[in-house]
This record gives sequence, structure tokens and C-alpha cells, in this order.
Amino acid sequence: MRAVAYRTPLPVTDPGCLADITVPDPEPTGRDLLVEVRAVSVNPVDTKVRRSGPTPDGGWRILGWDAAGVVRATGAEVSLFAPGDEVWYAGDLTRPGTDAQLHLVDERIVAHKPRSLGFTPAAALPLTSITAWELLFDRLGVERSGDGGAGDALLVIGAAGGVGSILTQLARRLTGLTVVGTASRPQTRDWVGDLGAHHVVDHSRPLAEQLRALDLPQVRYVAGLTHSGEHFDQIADVLAPQGRFGLIDDPAPGSIDLNRLKRKSASVHWEFMFTRSMFATPDMVAQHHLLTEVARLVDAGMLRSTVADDLGPINAANLIRAHATLESGRALGKLVLTGF
Repeated sequence: MRAVAYRTPLPVTDPGCLADITVPDPEPTGRDLLVEVRAVSVNPVDTKVRRSGPTPDGGWRILGWDAAGVVRATGAEVSLFAPGDEVWYAGDLTRPGTDAQLHLVDERIVAHKPRSLGFTPAAALPLTSITAWELLFDRLGVERSGDGGAGDALLVIGAAGGVGSILTQLARRLTGLTVVGTASRPQTRDWVGDLGAHHVVDHSRPLAEQLRALDLPQVRYVAGLTHSGEHFDQIADVLAPQGRFGLIDDPAPGSIDLNRLKRKSASVHWEFMFTRSMFATPDMVAQHHLLTEVARLVDAGMLRSTVADDLGPINAANLIRAHATLESGRALGKLVLTGF
């Protein structure tokens, strides 16, 4: 089968940072599905892994952690799917990625894709939906109901990115929170507003004064999706006493001083959507149920795909373009690639 992979960490400006390769077709065992990949999307984790260091054995590592496709075969222990099923999922960081014609994935982190979406818009959603859902409901503990969090506010730092685009929708559609997203350009501000944020503020300007102007001097929940270390002092200022701060990025060592949150008895919550698959946790199947519910919400018209651009076929050249956009820090929504 054809795939896209890396072997040596190279800057995205080097045309050899990703390569088109051919490898043997994988075979499913146990609870694995063999999926024919129809579309993928690209996430910051793809670029982080590519830059993280050489592969341990000097061989190729296939990247990609988002896919929509069709089940072609199943392992002997599979019970949730059958060949021919159309599925979507975000994969497992410890296994080969989705930038391949055929891909193996544990059925417990897979769901049937929304019936109302084609493969391309569907591929934009799994990883960010899992991350946003787990952050909002599992980590920050917001109640999922029409009035869950009513009277409180959620500040989403980096609301125009992939996770922010779905988190904004989830918070607005499924809770009673006042949703404040941050964005710094006219295009991204419009995007965040269209996704349902009650207010949009500029993270390149002091946040406290902008929130005071909205009559929101403090917020109970803050989601740090990007540059959390750079914004932490401001986050500590605007977070309400007994508030909750959740983050998904990788702040530089020393950029976050948790002592600043002690007087407020505020809590800090990490979200890493690969935890369940990486450690095969007893509740690993929760991601199957989560994606099933997100598919239902999409089909009901409550959530929309966050695809911003289809960059064409899945190949090294197009994936390099996607990586370059993500590394620029100016991505809007999700970038997808379709077919080989």
C-alpha cells in the first residue's frame, strides 16, 4: 500500500521532511479494524511527532491521527463493526498513523461516521471532537445540559483553531455557559463568532480589560488551547476563585507558575486525547461512545464540520503544505486531504 512517512526530523521547508513510500498491507487481529482510508485531516500532533527526533529503528514512521474510511476486514474479536461500515476515528499515537491507504485501529476508539457528511468533512472532526469533549465534560467537569454552567463563563484561548472550533460549538450548543473565544485577525474573529461564541476578544491585547468591558471581570473556566505559557499570567488574573483551568498544549518549562492559583483554590486539568488508547484504560470504549454521540449531533444539525480547506490527494507534497500552515500558527479550522 501507499503511505506518507518520515524518518529523520527535518524542517518543513525541506522537501524531504515527508516522503511517499510503499509498505506491505497490514492485517487485522484481535479487536482491530482494517480501514480503507478515504480522507484524513492534519493536527498539531502530526508536526510535533515529525520534529520530535529520528525514528527509533531508523525505519519509516507513518504519521496522521484523523481519518474517515470504510472497514475492509476485521479481527476475530471485533463486535462493533462489519466490513463495509463507514467509520471515523482519531487513531492511536503508539501505532502507525492514518496517512496510508489501509490502516489498523482498535474498534473501541472508532464510531460510525455521520450519515450526513461525506468522508472529507467527516475527517476534520474526530481528534478535535474527542479533545474538546473530554476537556469540557471530563476534565473541567461542566455539566452537559441545556443549562449546565448557566451563569458562568468559559474563556477559550485560541478558539479559531481545530480544537477551539469544535469546543466553541459544544459549549454553546450543549451547555448554558457564556462562551468567550479569542482570535486576533478579522477572518478568525468572524469564524469564531459564526461557530456560536457569545463574544470574541483579541488574545494579542490584554484580556482582563476586554473581559471587564463585557461585564465578565472573571470567568469560572478557561481552556488553554495554544500558547498557554505566554498567556498564563493573564489567565491567572481572570480566572475566578475556585475556577478551573484546562490545557492541551505544551507550555515551555517555567512558563507556568501554579503558585499563582493557590489563593484562588483554582484547579488545573490536562487533556490528552491519546491517554485512553495509549494505556488501554478500562474505559477506552468511551471514545467509541463519544464519537457516536458527536455523529448524532452532526446529523441532527447541532454541530458542523470545521473543515477549512481540502488540500487535495494524500501525498507528501500536500501534507508538507498542511504541516507548514499549522507550524505558521495561523491555521483556521481544519485542513483535510482526500484519497490517494
